Amino acid sequence: MTNTRRQFLASISMLAAYSAFPINAFSFGSSKKLRVVLVGTGVRGISFWGKRLIEEYSDILEFVGLSDINPGRLEYAKKYIGVNCPTFIDFDAMLNKTKPDLIIVTTVDATHHQFIIKGLEFGCDVLTEKPLTTDETKAQAILNAEKKSDKKLIVGFNYRWSPYSTKIKELLSSGTIGKITSVDFNWYLNTHHGASYFRRWHGEKDKSNSLWVHKSTHHFDLVNWWLDSDPEEVFAYGSLEHYGANGPFRGDNCRTCEHKTNCEYFFDITKDKHMMQLYVANEKHDGYIRDNCLFRNNIDIYDKMSAQIKYANNATVNYSLTTYSPYEGWRIAFNGTEGRIEASLDIPYNKKTDVSQAEMHAKEMEQNALEEAETETIIVHKLWKDYNKVLVPTERGGHGGGDKRLHDKIFKTPNETDPFERAAGSRDGVMSAIIGIAARKSIESGKPIKIADLTDIKPLPNRA
Repeated sequence: MTNTRRQFLASISMLAAYSAFPINAFSFGSSKKLRVVLVGTGVRGISFWGKRLIEEYSDILEFVGLSDINPGRLEYAKKYIGVNCPTFIDFDAMLNKTKPDLIIVTTVDATHHQFIIKGLEFGCDVLTEKPLTTDETKAQAILNAEKKSDKKLIVGFNYRWSPYSTKIKELLSSGTIGKITSVDFNWYLNTHHGASYFRRWHGEKDKSNSLWVHKSTHHFDLVNWWLDSDPEEVFAYGSLEHYGANGPFRGDNCRTCEHKTNCEYFFDITKDKHMMQLYVANEKHDGYIRDNCLFRNNIDIYDKMSAQIKYANNATVNYSLTTYSPYEGWRIAFNGTEGRIEASLDIPYNKKTDVSQAEMHAKEMEQNALEEAETETIIVHKLWKDYNKVLVPTERGGHGGGDKRLHDKIFKTPNETDPFERAAGSRDGVMSAIIGIAARKSIESGKPIKIADLTDIKPLPNRA
């Protein structure tokens, strides 16, 4: 047990990345299991940061408390995760009673800062789901709290850990196409995955600050990491033209809607026992509707988005997010002084697949990859030469295998050196979320937004 804990502490120290002060190891103690609490018992919290930790790493950690504003979800979460710890509506009471070592935050995005800051002030290390937070004021408050504390903050970025993303990083870092000058990045959410955000609380800016922050923070973190540079300026466009009040009809929820036979987006939550027990059975406690109408009038986020991002190393990035695409996938192209790299995943006409778009969404939401690996291609063009294909073994599900690898790095192979520096801390969290925050500010003001004006982190041409 002591050796396992020592390995865990070594790995955890690598995850702190706010560069304003020296990195210190997390201090959980040395002779007992890690005392972990979870705040926010939605599906991601109780599965990836709950049940899976118990199943895979119970030799090193134990849950000593669960917290949520919904008492019904709390009780279901306790059974689903498989723990026998106390539950709390009051987060402060949980901290005072359980004295945890680590707090895992998986609440609504706009509330992350409350629990992160309280946790750091209480003397706990904190692990938060992405995005770190939803506006620049909250981001700065988090940075200030971490500076004052002797504890650290981890941000759960998982896409970095997928084999495909890692191979792109390897090719770029080795100078395959020279200095990167520009990037074209397009992400497509299909009518299953994209629509799901508009059913949930994510469709309201006061809770998510739009998909610029909740979803695109994943993509911006990848670009920051791939380029090894910080964003410097953002100019963006966005609008709501498909969902929300644009819909032809609306209802209270899918279950009771009189238009279910005519609506292409009808979602039958009654076929999902897990969702019924976690959400529908507990609507009476907080009024949260999981199968809410995509066309309700209070949806105010954007469903089409595009941005131009200038980096401190003078690279420019053209980015777009589509939320009602016929298919799910993404494309990226890096232009360099010595060539071009093109990469894409799940473009249906590039590779024959028998998996439907509905199945693809379901598999991607699973916490572990499927057993069968696939091979995907990255195209490398060199100036004055023909292109080469780089074949990459990949996995479907769990964010391309990134979910499992993120956990395994922390708990199973912490002493292995990671040449790709995939661990993420508060600085990474801020610099990914801040692009989306700047994009929304740019749309609202019609002006480019300087990243340096938003927090005290100054963009660096080379983050290394």
